[in-house]
Amino acid sequence: MESMLNKLKSTVTKVTADVTSAVMGNPVTREFEVGRHIASGGPGMCWRIYNGTKKSTKQEVAVFVFDKKIIDRYQKFEKDQIIDSLKKGVQQLTRLRHPRLLTVQHPLEESRDCLAFCTEPVFASLANVLGQWDNLPSPLPTDIKEYKLYDVETKYGLLQISEGLSFLHSGVKMVHGNLCPENIILNKSGAWKIMGFDFSISSSNPSDAEPKYVCKEWDPNLPPLCLPNPEYVAPEYILSVSCDSASDMYSLGVIVHAVFNEGKPVFQVNKQDIFKSFSRQLDQLSRLSPGVLSQIPEEVREHVKMLLSVTANVRPDADQMTKIPFFDDVGAVTLQYFDSLFQRDNLQKSQFYKGLPKVLPKLPKRVVVYRILPALTSEFVNPDMVPFVLPNVLLIAEECTKEEYVRLILPDLTPVFKQQEPIQASNMILLIFLQKMDLLLTKTPPEDIKNCVLPMVYRALEAPSTQIQELCLNIIPTFANLIDYPSMKNALIPRIKSACLQTSSLAVRVNSLVCLGKILEYLDKWFVIDEILPFLQQIPSREPAVLMGILGIYKCTFTHKKLGIPKEHLAGKSLPHLVSLSIDNNLNLNQFNSFMAVIREMLSRMEAEHKTKLEQLHSMQEQQRSLNLSNQMNPSEETKNNLNPPNQVRDIDDIFGGSSANTGVNVKENGSSSTVSQPSRVSLTLEEKQRLAKEQEQAAKLRSQQPLAPQSVKPATTTTQAKDLTSSLLNNMTSINSLSLNSGPRTVPMQSGTLSSGFSSGSTMSGMGTISNGFNSTMGFQTGGVGMGMRPATPSLYGGMATTTSTPNFSTLAQNQNQPSKPPDMSALDSLFSANKPKVSLNQMASKPATGAAAPSPWLNQFGTGHPTQTAGVQAVPLGMPGVQGGFGMQANPFFNPQNFSQPATAPTMNTGMLKQSTSVNTDLKDLFG
Repeated sequence: MESMLNKLKSTVTKVTADVTSAVMGNPVTREFEVGRHIASGGPGMCWRIYNGTKKSTKQEVAVFVFDKKIIDRYQKFEKDQIIDSLKKGVQQLTRLRHPRLLTVQHPLEESRDCLAFCTEPVFASLANVLGQWDNLPSPLPTDIKEYKLYDVETKYGLLQISEGLSFLHSGVKMVHGNLCPENIILNKSGAWKIMGFDFSISSSNPSDAEPKYVCKEWDPNLPPLCLPNPEYVAPEYILSVSCDSASDMYSLGVIVHAVFNEGKPVFQVNKQDIFKSFSRQLDQLSRLSPGVLSQIPEEVREHVKMLLSVTANVRPDADQMTKIPFFDDVGAVTLQYFDSLFQRDNLQKSQFYKGLPKVLPKLPKRVVVYRILPALTSEFVNPDMVPFVLPNVLLIAEECTKEEYVRLILPDLTPVFKQQEPIQASNMILLIFLQKMDLLLTKTPPEDIKNCVLPMVYRALEAPSTQIQELCLNIIPTFANLIDYPSMKNALIPRIKSACLQTSSLAVRVNSLVCLGKILEYLDKWFVIDEILPFLQQIPSREPAVLMGILGIYKCTFTHKKLGIPKEHLAGKSLPHLVSLSIDNNLNLNQFNSFMAVIREMLSRMEAEHKTKLEQLHSMQEQQRSLNLSNQMNPSEETKNNLNPPNQVRDIDDIFGGSSANTGVNVKENGSSSTVSQPSRVSLTLEEKQRLAKEQEQAAKLRSQQPLAPQSVKPATTTTQAKDLTSSLLNNMTSINSLSLNSGPRTVPMQSGTLSSGFSSGSTMSGMGTISNGFNSTMGFQTGGVGMGMRPATPSLYGGMATTTSTPNFSTLAQNQNQPSKPPDMSALDSLFSANKPKVSLNQMASKPATGAAAPSPWLNQFGTGHPTQTAGVQAVPLGMPGVQGGFGMQANPFFNPQNFSQPATAPTMNTGMLKQSTSVNTDLKDLFG
């Protein structure tokens, strides 16, 4: 790799050194920058050709340089002869001006080391193209090595040489004298130009007389650079020392042969014995075999044979050669017309440009790009001709690569994009560009599209001509996929909407809707819903075509997989709009049916989507509800077994927030458990769930607190058996023996025993504490936190009131406790029981022994094991007690009927200021038991 780089560096250095040494000090370098060595030409291929630029204008040129080192081997006078001959040729070329002659940009300049002059840009000499590579750079330029002439290039090139000779012979009265491939130069556009006038001969007669040319005798002792090329010189020039215009025509015939035979002339000449060679050549020309001209096209073969004739008068002149059928080729004629465009008026040019698109496909790309395209783009300076030239330029652009388009065409198109004057030409330019918009967007760089192409499209949408607007709207969908999304969203769509709303042309409005419908697929869903669909409701006209266009946009949006319309938009905006449009009187039956079909389809999809959503939502709600209820209302069996009956009742009361009487709490009298009838599972609303969650949270907090329990004294003579209803009652009643009355000496006329409400001693009513009607430590009837005949109590666990600590002393009752022989008198309590049962005195109840009791009790017979638990309250007599509120409410003692009280279910607040301790508990008992 390093060796290759070194080799490249040495090559570049050598070339630079050659250029520097060749041109160093020459006055040409003051005005021109000399580039790389590209070709060679001139007599003996002695001129090196470099590309270059003019320093002041950056105009491209070719610099011809003759290095004097190549003639160092000659004597001084020979050197002077060579230099003089070369100077004569360049000076003659500089004086002559014709399209078929090489144009000199800067005259010959001489320095100590070289001769140099500048011409129009050059590609190579014809000799280089035909394979003569003398004095070319090393390595050989690839473009020259691979260059092949097309037929049209050959035909038109020979035609150009003929025209150049015609100019010299007829116009200047001059014989070139050395017409050969090295003196024919192909310029940058491919045109063939004549140079090398070193041996030209001008007419010695006045211009109006018959021209007469005097030529020099051939001197083989002169250096080769001082003699014409003998292989292309006419025989008479050597043998008879005579020449005229026919001599140049002979040279043209040899050139034609060389072009079609890879650069080989008709005869090879022995330069050492030139006269003998020409004598032999003269005999061969007189008997020219057909094989010599076999490679020449048949249509020109006869003319070439005439050009090679020994007799000068037989040879066609230059004017006659330009008119032969061989040059009537359409490509050659087209190229010839381009070369003469400057002589034509606008009408002739316009007619030619109109027919050019039919010819361009028949021409080689190289000819079109490098010969025709520059001629076309040069016409852009004429605004009136732009509409005629532009279609041809865009046609050529289609065949170019993107790189060629950007380099050769786009710079000339940029000012045309912005052209707005004259108006008629500007409108035609817009139409032409719109028709080729896909080409422009494909090959133009994004930055140029944004700055040049799209502004032209926007201008077309805002043009006053409805024809341009219609064409623009029709063409936009064909290249919409090539427009970047921000430009389409922010610039193109708003202008289409504006054109639809502001125009007075029905065709423009309909085409706007059609255009929008076709480019919907390039937009995103929410832009269509937010910008396009609301815009449809702003369209003022109600023509059937407009209505069907609106329907089409709705349908395209609704049915497109990427877009779609949400059901909310369908229900709130789309369907109401379509329904109102569907009943327009301008619609016919088919159009109305089209509206209804779309409306029905929208309704069906909206129904299906919403129904599916509701079903899914309902299913999710049911699953969540089942999960919540299973977690909240179905505790595990282990939890149920660990909970004692009072805790179960308390938990259920906490969940449902009601009293045992309201929720159906049933107590079994077997004393083993309490059974609570739970409500059936029903769907709960969100508010109910929230309330339930709060209640459970409060219950959890309360359960974590230490409950307050009443103090009781176990009797010495009583033994507790298995915990059942009977044992619970006995345990509560026998605690009376340990109590004493503190409030007075008055005794109650009843035997020892315990008054119970008939409920389990551990049962809890709607969040209240232990409810007991006996003479135990929890004396009094608790209803909503109100104690009877007691001091104000502290808040309890669930009911807000704790059990009272004020305990009356029933010491007098204890005296009669151990008298079982005398039945106790319980008639005083008869009035407390409900009237719906057969009235049985308490004395009769006490006479029956209690089954399963631990100790004899006068109250036991009332609560036999065979009776069901009482769930209804027993009607009681209203009591008037000072310091106590008038009613006990729904949560009152179960001995009282709640129907007799008007107090609401919510527990009233206790007035602690009015609640005083009874002065006499005995008096209260007397009032209570009658």
